[in-house]
Amino acid sequence: MNLPFQVNLSGKVVVITGGSGVLGSSFSEALAKCGAKIAIIGRSKEKVEHVASRIIENGGEALGISANVLDKSELEVARELIHQKFGTCDILINGAGGNHAQGTTDREFFEKGDLQKDFRTFFDLDEAGINYVFQLNFLGTLLPSQVFGRDMVEKERGTIVNISSMNAFTPLTKIPAYSGAKAAVSNFTQWLAVHMSKAGVRVNAIAPGFFLTEQNRTLLQKEDGSYTERAEKIISQTPMGRFGEGDELIGTLLWLVNEQASGFVNGIVVPVDGGFSAYSGV
Repeated sequence: MNLPFQVNLSGKVVVITGGSGVLGSSFSEALAKCGAKIAIIGRSKEKVEHVASRIIENGGEALGISANVLDKSELEVARELIHQKFGTCDILINGAGGNHAQGTTDREFFEKGDLQKDFRTFFDLDEAGINYVFQLNFLGTLLPSQVFGRDMVEKERGTIVNISSMNAFTPLTKIPAYSGAKAAVSNFTQWLAVHMSKAGVRVNAIAPGFFLTEQNRTLLQKEDGSYTERAEKIISQTPMGRFGEGDELIGTLLWLVNEQASGFVNGIVVPVDGGFSAYSGV
């Protein structure tokens, strides 16, 4: 990975939830290249240890920890392990998130007669699926902020970066639960930034546009690698005419975690979307 620019994070302890995913692993490797000690948290022990091993092989310091972001007791155990290995948390990246099929409609628009057809309408959305999406995205951001934010307020310095989505600005069709949950993440980012402002902790968020990840690949690409109808529609509404690459979020991340570069930036949600949010479709 080639960094867009270098920042000095030597001695900083970074905790990244969802750090074994496509975007999270890019964040982990980039911050390690800046000299930070990286603690990667995810549900799969194998995946987080794989990312940590890759960082260590490249000369960095990393620790993979299996923990559920929805279980505060597991997060507190992770915090103790990180204290023992690296020290207290300086930077928290809340990258855990995702969608669920049971919180997604099959069609973009409800039409007369749909109730008699064999597909999932708005009225068929499952409460458990919707709850899962809100828990994972919103509570999965709040709980790590409680656990690792405690380190920051105790030393009166630190940075939290949440991962929101363009869905938080304008909801996409079919995914009401995910759009609503990410809107909650953006709102929480602003709330927590104000709440923590007197304690020396900054809180901001990145709102990625459309990036190919393992979670959405089957929705956006066919088996032969060509784009699905939904992917073609997204590309048509993205002025830059393509999906983003994971590394294209790194510059924004480095800016937000660097006190010299963004020390007076607090409570914002930065779109990184290839112009999607600026385009009216006409």
